[in-house]
Amino acid sequence: MSGYNGLTGVVIEPGKFAFEQRPNVTNAPEGWVLIEICAVGLCGTDYHILEGKHPYLQYPRVIGHELSGHVAKDAEGWTAGELVVINPYLACGECSACKRNKPNCCTNIEVLGVHRDGGLTPQLAVPAQNLISAEGLSPIQAAMVEFLAIGAHAVQRSDLSEGDNVLVTGVGPIGIGVALFAQLKGAKVSLLDLDATRLNMAMKTFGFNAGFTNIDDAIASTDGDGFDVVFDASGHKGAIEAGFPAVAHGGSYVLVSVVKEDITFSDPEFHKREMRLIGSRNALASDFDWVMRAIQNKQIDSDALCSAVISPEELDTRFTDLASDRGNLIKVIVEL
Repeated sequence: MSGYNGLTGVVIEPGKFAFEQRPNVTNAPEGWVLIEICAVGLCGTDYHILEGKHPYLQYPRVIGHELSGHVAKDAEGWTAGELVVINPYLACGECSACKRNKPNCCTNIEVLGVHRDGGLTPQLAVPAQNLISAEGLSPIQAAMVEFLAIGAHAVQRSDLSEGDNVLVTGVGPIGIGVALFAQLKGAKVSLLDLDATRLNMAMKTFGFNAGFTNIDDAIASTDGDGFDVVFDASGHKGAIEAGFPAVAHGGSYVLVSVVKEDITFSDPEFHKREMRLIGSRNALASDFDWVMRAIQNKQIDSDALCSAVISPEELDTRFTDLASDRGNLIKVIVEL
């Protein structure tokens, strides 16, 4: 059995994580498939859950939504042993968003590891429609697809063109994913982050166009014209508001990160630019497909994205330390 001696990883309450014995899932309801979990990526969401900072969560919660696994039993067109990526966004299929082929923003969405228990567990039942074949990937690579798909989705939402001058604010895993896929689209990508160490790491590892720790310097690099597309992945109200003046006339501003506070901006500045303000949430199956092709074709260096692969035993003792040190990490994968 996969997992930590068959145990399940649970954030019991803010600041308290433990592996617990829970009843084994042995069967899946009709239309669902039983998966043996192989690997779980640790996300900012998981760290926020541990720290008690997630606004839409009830404790205790089994964490884990960046998931790969093997099909446990033949079911619903899937064969036992197949490696799959799990799309963690469970959509209702009935709301207006779902009917418009936008299940990523379903009115009644349930995200594994957030609205319902996630995948840091030996076995998990998942709707068949939420499985994607991971043929050609390793289990570790497959567990990195979901966070990269968020960046890929934001790039698709932006409608950027080859040669566009792009700024990505916030050089966490999501921001790096955005930058990588913008670069794949042929954009000239610059990064902005207040943390010079993290910024330099991303620049050295992935070779983006330029890096800045100050928004004014970033704008100055365009001779004051601004950027064709600005993506915010900072998760910070002040950074989002500071990004509006960085958008060129006729440009677009894509908000990938989410903040609880209201944001404000100058309406005259917004209108004179005829700026597009775009929200980007989660990802679609087509985004997952793009990410997997990019990894398979070696357009994305998955090894460079993976900061560490750890065991559940290590997570049991290091989770709090990892949360404190996540500014120096891109992606940590728990291998079950």
